[in-house]
Parts: sequence; structure tokens; C-alpha cells
Amino acid sequence: MKKDGRNPAVAPLFPRFLLVCALIALRATVAHDSIQRTTILSNNEETDTVNIIEISNRRGSMSKARVYTDVNVLRPKEYWDYESLTVQWGDQDDYEVVRKVGRGKYSEVFEGINVNSNERCVIKILKPVKKKKIKREIKILQNLCGGPNVVKLLDIVRDQHSKTPSLIFEYVNSTDFKVLYPTLTDYDIRYYIYELLKALDYCHSQGIMHRDVKPHNVMIDHELRKLRLIDWGLAEFYHPGKEYNVRVASRYFKGPELLVDLQDYDYSLDMWSLGCMFAGMIFRKEPFFYGHDNHDQLVKIAKVLGTDELNAYLNKYHLELDPQLDALVGRHSRKPWSKFINSDNQHLVSPEALDFLDKLLRYDHQDRLTAREAMVIPFLACQLDYICLCGLIDGQTYPIQSFLKHVESRAMGREGVHKMHVLEMQSLSSIQTQNSSTWIL
Repeated sequence: MKKDGRNPAVAPLFPRFLLVCALIALRATVAHDSIQRTTILSNNEETDTVNIIEISNRRGSMSKARVYTDVNVLRPKEYWDYESLTVQWGDQDDYEVVRKVGRGKYSEVFEGINVNSNERCVIKILKPVKKKKIKREIKILQNLCGGPNVVKLLDIVRDQHSKTPSLIFEYVNSTDFKVLYPTLTDYDIRYYIYELLKALDYCHSQGIMHRDVKPHNVMIDHELRKLRLIDWGLAEFYHPGKEYNVRVASRYFKGPELLVDLQDYDYSLDMWSLGCMFAGMIFRKEPFFYGHDNHDQLVKIAKVLGTDELNAYLNKYHLELDPQLDALVGRHSRKPWSKFINSDNQHLVSPEALDFLDKLLRYDHQDRLTAREAMVIPFLACQLDYICLCGLIDGQTYPIQSFLKHVESRAMGREGVHKMHVLEMQSLSSIQTQNSSTWIL
């Protein structure tokens, strides 16, 4: 019976109509999100876009870098679009090979000589690989040219017949880390870690992750106290929201994010690798985390940092371990860093060193020190700048050992060292600003 003149058959259609509209709107939102994700990922030759969209929907919120988040967003596309790079080839006949000094998965490395200047150089002959990867390494090296402690790219050449490309770098008279590290003093370690942090903070400030920090890629000329960060073949431009291949970095230096398949990682990956290096140096245990494969690598980490902390990390980022891996990891309590101190390394380990290490080796990548933060903590900031002065103080020069004693006993004190540190940090900021001003619109 009609009470208000409306057709009762029409009433149920209205909520049905609203439901249809809502479903259409939801589908449009999801499609729009998928389009955005696909666009962001279009420059990554190593990633499956479909899988990434599924992972993003499953995980919900994305992880972003705490610092230098939008560096590449604010710069013109030409800065990071390595696929559009036109390589300017030099003359291969300008260089001659002297001897082989190393090899890797993607290249063979030789000591060489520039026949025109008679200066030594390093020749990196690249193995067959995708052109995009070669262009990426070249573009990154060009962008970082002149940065502190970044190996300098001098030339790019290729064989006329085979078209095999080679990269020509500055020469560093380095000592094998397996020989050098056992001889380093506490002050040596502080100095070289600080020098490495300069390179990392610089490349991060330029929107670039190294993704393969390890002793093999840190060349040290101990006589000249010169350090260079080399091998930028796995380096990549950081874009917030982009998901990257986790098959990067060498096993012993892989961050937990890689081992649990968290793809939206950032610069903090390099800080984990640095922490592994530092642990190996102060504890005289190289490598510090010695896994036999990627699964075992996570097990070795969990036995030190604990599984409660690992589970908290997984829960925060809505990740789950493969059941087989979960069983392998087992259950472990966190081990105090003091457990690794022994009679052979105790002279290298201080409370400040352990505090520094603890702030680097964190499961949660967002909790790790950034490179800039690391440079100003007490372990480095208050005891290292005088070394950066190359032994010059009060107008006098000193042999390094007596110089250190001189500083400790009377000269600069904590306040003076802090002032010098501030000056150095201002200098680094100036370099970064000059580079950035070329690109930021």
C-alpha cells in the first residue's frame, strides 16, 4: 500500500546505485595508484612492476629516506635520467695496461698508464652488460666528480672492434685491507671511517646510494692517508616511493632490508654496510657477519641483534619471513657488544666506539645514523678533526704519532677540536651547495 506516492520497487535501487558508484570510484583510485607506481618505476631495469604493485598494496604505507628525500625530485630530469646519456668517448690508444690488479662480477681492473702524460691510472674494462647499467655508472660518476673521497673518473674509452667500454680512473696506491686493517690503530680507524663518511654524505646529498660499501671498495693509501670510495657499478639514484632490486651489495654487508625483501630502501643501506665494516675493524673479525648464503646471513645477524627486534622490524613494515627462513632464524636474545671484546681487540674498543656501532647496526633502517649525523657524534667529532689538519697546529708540523700525543696533552682540547670540526662541516656543505646549485631549478 502506498503512503507517500513513491514506487516501493524504486527504493532498493538507490542504495544499490550508491554501491555501484563506490565500486567504480574505488577501482579508479586503485588504477590511478597503479599508474603512478608504474611511472615511478619505469627507470628501474631490474624490477618487476606488477609484483611491486602487489607488494605495495599488501604493505600499505611506504618507507622514505629521513634525509635528502627529494633531491632528485627537485632536480631536472637530465640529472638522473641516465638512459638518455650520450657518452663522449675518449681515445683508447691514450692508455696502456701495466698489470692486472683485480676482477669482479662485472669488470676486470688493471693498473695502467696514460702514454701522453706518463701518469698512472686504473683501467676498468667492463664485461658484457646492459647498456643502461653502464650509462648509470658513468652518469653517477660524472655527477659526483670532485666530491670528497669519491674516486675520480678521468676518461671513458672503448675498443673500436669489440666495442668493449673501459672506464679510466685516478690511481690510488692502496694496501690490501686484509693486510692493512690488522695494523690500524684506534686513531687510524676513526680517521678512515670519518673520511668514508665524507664520501657517503656527499653522494647521499646528491641523491645517490652506493649500494656496495665494503672493504674491497674502499681504497686506502696509508702512507698518504688518502681514502677513495670506488666501484659505483651498483649505485643508483634515490627516488622516494620507488622500489629497488634487493640483489645488491655483497652478502656480508647486506642490510636486513635486503634479506627480508623490503624494496623501498634508501641511503641508510650504506650505513648498515659501513657499520659492518666498522665492526670488523674494531673487533678484528672480518667479516663480522659471516653468512654462507643470504638466509644464513640473516641468521648470523639475528644471533647478534636478537629475534625480538627482528620481529618488531618485520611488523612495523608489514613484512613476513618465508616459513623456511623463519624456521632457520629461530629464536635468539640480543647479544651485548661487549661479548666481542677480547685481548686482541680491547685497545680498539671504547664505550664511544660501541655507542657508534650500536647506532649503525640497527634492523630498522630509519633508526640508523645518517652519514651527517655520524660525523658529529662524540666518537668521531671530538677526536678526529686534528688528524684532518694533517699534523699542522700552532704553526708547527709533527710526525703523526707525536702529533696525536701533542693534541691529547695540551693543544686544542675538546673546544678547539669542535671548532675545527664545525669549519670542516661548513666546507663540506659549501661543496654540496655548489654542486646542487648547478641542478636545482
